[in-house]
Amino acid sequence: MKILTVCGSGLGTSFMVEMNIKQILEELGVTEVEVNHSDLSSATPGDADVFFLAKDIAEGGSHLGNVVVLESIIDMEELRDKVKQVLQENGLL
Repeated sequence: MKILTVCGSGLGTSFMVEMNIKQILEELGVTEVEVNHSDLSSATPGDADVFFLAKDIAEGGSHLGNVVVLESIIDMEELRDKVKQVLQENGLL
């Protein structure tokens, strides 16, 4: 399974969320997930199975398909809950 974190420039926000998702996956003992980051203009639907975006760019990323919208990019509990939900939906947890 592939997760792509997306932000406007592909530098700060998406990289931070990528690192936080990797930390959560490690805590959960899940190893079958590849996580990367990208800017919104470069991301395409074939890049990943699930895309994590902040709510401020969610509308611009609606073309990507399976999008998870984060209300707050710094809320680890929200991120943990949404990662767990994705993992459960995909039979990885």
